[in-house]
Amino acid sequence: MTDDVSAVVYDLDGTLVDLVVDWDEVARDVARVLEDHGVDASDADLWQMLDLADEANARDPVEEVIGEHECEGARLSTRLPHADELVECELPVGVCSLNCEAACHVGLETHDLAECVDAVVGRDSVATRKPDPEPLRATLRALGVDGNALFVGDSRRDELTAERAGITFEYV
Repeated sequence: MTDDVSAVVYDLDGTLVDLVVDWDEVARDVARVLEDHGVDASDADLWQMLDLADEANARDPVEEVIGEHECEGARLSTRLPHADELVECELPVGVCSLNCEAACHVGLETHDLAECVDAVVGRDSVATRKPDPEPLRATLRALGVDGNALFVGDSRRDELTAERAGITFEYV
């Protein structure tokens, strides 16, 4: 970890915990919700389905379906080694995730990490999602930090988010 930062923000799934989610099942369930709203999502991946849900004014029922899967997956999740680093961190700590905020809280509580985290921003906490920098910026604002932070994640999307926010990034 970089010594010259004033806060650390972690991605959740794949970084702190490993959610047990069958994403193909989630996509099938979301496609059914969209079909009920007159939207053909047969050629769309889950992220495209979220965009289609916005266009069809079906975001709430789609988020509900995804969130149910994520919360259950968070309850069944396994704790990853970076969670120990989070517990030992003496700086303000945040979580910025593509998972819904409720699933983030469930995952943190399941693994006794909630008290160590000062701010949580999920996919549904702000109007945009990673790799847009706004979720990370919102996390930093909630921590009372203006830049000078480290974002720890497990994907190219996380890295792009950090780059776009002007924040140092570290892969797990």
